[in-house]
Amino acid sequence: MAVVDDVRHLGSELERSYEVYVRRQLKFRVKQIVYVAFSVDESVMGFGFPKEERAALVGGEPDRFHLPRESDLRFNWVHANLATLDPAEAREFVVDAWRMVVPQKVSRAYDLTHPHGPG
Repeated sequence: MAVVDDVRHLGSELERSYEVYVRRQLKFRVKQIVYVAFSVDESVMGFGFPKEERAALVGGEPDRFHLPRESDLRFNWVHANLATLDPAEAREFVVDAWRMVVPQKVSRAYDLTHPHGPG
């Protein structure tokens, strides 16, 4: 079972990333782009995810993943119930979402310093 503290360090450790609170919600940003956001009660983690792959993710495990509200479907975004993720999996989703908003050279540099994935 993952909790916010399992991934929180990534919000400030990933290059160009920082934490903000918006309306009591913890969010991770690169510049002004939000790539991860947690519900106020910290039970749901929303994160950047490719639009073309999200139907398969949600359809394959609807008890773990769900689409954002209809007005947010235009964004590359999906939600996960944190309690259904293990900590390593949650960290992987955060890093993958971060990769979507940083230049490839930044992402490649991360791979060189973290060859076994996020720790």
